Amino acid sequence: MSDLPTLPVTFRPGRTRVILLTAGVVIFVVISAIALLLEHIGPGSRLTFILTGALGFWALAQLARVKVVADDSGVTVVNIAGKRRLAWEEILRVNLRPGDPWVFLDLSDGTSLPALGIQPGIAKQRAIADAKALRALAEAHSGTSALPHEPRS
Repeated sequence: MSDLPTLPVTFRPGRTRVILLTAGVVIFVVISAIALLLEHIGPGSRLTFILTGALGFWALAQLARVKVVADDSGVTVVNIAGKRRLAWEEILRVNLRPGDPWVFLDLSDGTSLPALGIQPGIAKQRAIADAKALRALAEAHSGTSALPHEPRS
C-alpha cells in the first residue's frame, strides 16, 4: 500500500497538547507571581505556592504526553498513567466509533486498550485520518486483509 505512512510514525493530539502545555505554563507563572507579590507571607508559604504551580504544570504535562508510536516491529501506546508495547500481531482491530473519546485497540488477548494519542476532541477529522492510518498499518503488518469497524466521522 503506497498510502501507508512512513514508519516510524507518531500520532498525538497536537492542538490538545499545545493547549494543555500552555495552560500549565500560565498556571505555574501566575501562581508563582502571586507568591512573589504577596508581601505578608513567609518563605515557606511562597515555596508552597510555587510547588502547587509546579504540580499543576506536571499534571497537565502528564495529560499532554499521550501518543501512539508505530514502527516496523509494532506499536507503543503511551497513555496518562502508563506505556504499553504491542507487536502488530496483537492488534486485531482499531476502533474509533462515533462518540468515542479516543481510539480503542482490540487485542488478541481479548482485552481492549485505549489509545489516547488519537482523540477526536478538538481535531475530529485529523483523529479519523490518524485512526484510518493506524488501521491500515495494522492490516499491512498483521497480514489481515480486512478489519471490521472502520473509523467513521
